[in-house]
Amino acid sequence: MSSDFEGYEQDFAVLTAEITNKIARVPRLPPDEKKQMVANVEKQLEEAKELLEQMDLEVREIPLQSRGMYSNRMRSYKQEMGKLETDFKRSRIAYSDEVRNELLGDAGNSSENQLIKLREERAHLLDNTERLERSSRRLEAGYQIAVETEFSEVDTTEFSQHGFGGLRLCIRLISSGKVDGREL
Repeated sequence: MSSDFEGYEQDFAVLTAEITNKIARVPRLPPDEKKQMVANVEKQLEEAKELLEQMDLEVREIPLQSRGMYSNRMRSYKQEMGKLETDFKRSRIAYSDEVRNELLGDAGNSSENQLIKLREERAHLLDNTERLERSSRRLEAGYQIAVETEFSEVDTTEFSQHGFGGLRLCIRLISSGKVDGREL
């Protein structure tokens, strides 16, 4: 009986090593290979569970004096199985994101599509920024023209009121930055 158990132990060890290796590879595989690998790992996890059941049956048939040692091994193997299942679920997270994108109509190359979208958005933002800068320059030029027009009106008014001497007065007023008590 214990020889059957030890044979199951060896099979379980080989199987769990294969599963661990495959679980580590799942997140880095292309989508098509990922699907196959996930299906393969699921199948192997089922085989491992069946091996554990067989081992459990063998432990029940072992005499009580020796059963304690085998029961401890079984607990350890069950914990290892739980850890494998948890690791497998974690490795599938990246896989499930791609499946979700596929189901929602996103082509399997979601990172490429996101990169393209980001580039388009960046180009759109740059165009808008340039447009805003052009508009700002036009507004500044318009403001400058308005200020110059106001100065020329003040110059003309001062000159006509005071004659040639008024020109000097205008220059002084402009230099001081005040016209008619208003600050320029």
